[in-house]
Amino acid sequence: MLRHAIAPSSGWTKAPHTVVRSRRMNSDAKILLLYVQGLPDSATDRPLGELARNLDMKGRSYQQAKKQLTEHGYFHEWRSQGDSGRWTTEQLLSNTPLTRDEAGAVRVKLSPAGGQLARPERPPCPPPGAQCPTVGEPTSRPVGGYEPEEEHDEKNNPPNQPTEPAAPQSPSAPQPPSAPASGSAPPPPPAREPEPEPEPEGDPRGEAPPASPYLWRAERVLLSLRHSRRELLLGVGEARALAGKAARWLERGVTESDLRHALLAAPPKEGVRSAFGFLGHRLIHKCPVPAAPAAPPEPPPPPVRALIVCTGTGTGADADAEEHLFRPLGDETECADCRRATAYASWMVDTDTYDFPADMTWRQRVVAVAKADALRGRTA
Repeated sequence: MLRHAIAPSSGWTKAPHTVVRSRRMNSDAKILLLYVQGLPDSATDRPLGELARNLDMKGRSYQQAKKQLTEHGYFHEWRSQGDSGRWTTEQLLSNTPLTRDEAGAVRVKLSPAGGQLARPERPPCPPPGAQCPTVGEPTSRPVGGYEPEEEHDEKNNPPNQPTEPAAPQSPSAPQPPSAPASGSAPPPPPAREPEPEPEPEGDPRGEAPPASPYLWRAERVLLSLRHSRRELLLGVGEARALAGKAARWLERGVTESDLRHALLAAPPKEGVRSAFGFLGHRLIHKCPVPAAPAAPPEPPPPPVRALIVCTGTGTGADADAEEHLFRPLGDETECADCRRATAYASWMVDTDTYDFPADMTWRQRVVAVAKADALRGRTA
């Protein structure tokens, strides 16, 4: 590395190598130390924090630089209380590290008694409590013949406060004093009893709505996120504000572990600027859909009926046919084939025809003809 350095002829400050090459102080502490050392004597009456603001040094950076200068002996500070009760702060900044005793010795040399730290004198403040007493004795108001009236407004008499009836006076009760003469001081009004405070509006029975049992569990999950990701640190107030949205997840069957995983999964690449805003957005837009209500159970199947003998057999041409069994669905006594044959038999009697549909079996046709003939009054 090549180096080209020209010593300035004016406007420079001596900086020791122990300060410039120190690895235990950051650049803010070094620049603040060199800046104060290069100031004229007329500008050293201001505090160190005000001088740091001239360098556009923020609060956090200034506190860190001040801490490092104090730890390495470049900055010392004393606070004392004077006779008037005022607190004063004296600061000392040196370009070489000093111990506490050495800094105290330098402070004595630079004290106002030496003439180097002359400060504008302030008028002494009187000690607290040293005031002149009021002349004379306390007297009543000079207004005569006036009795204070009670103000009947909403502040003194709430609308929901019942009016107490006046108690009857007994003959032996003392009578109220008569009105004072003109020019004399009226007696002080009697002290009023404190009125009961109106009850807060809400449930007329005085019962507060029950809180959700999931709120404290949701708040605990939100406060535990900082252990996994430091950028998701929430305050107690912020966690309580988001607990209602997180409780909806738990009410819909989501476990605490699944809720924590949903809030921590897929972090944004650019990081989280506001933990409160990020978690609130994710709690709203990723809330699961509530489970559908369970379907009502299906009704049980009807009981199975026993087999019975069909009553449609044993009539007409089918008199010699064997009995057959069927399982009824209701109160019927004939099987489906016999009921169909009976219907066609009635139709044939009414129309005087023997037409049959194509899907009718031969047995249904024989039974239908036999029943039709029986209805006509003749045998087959």
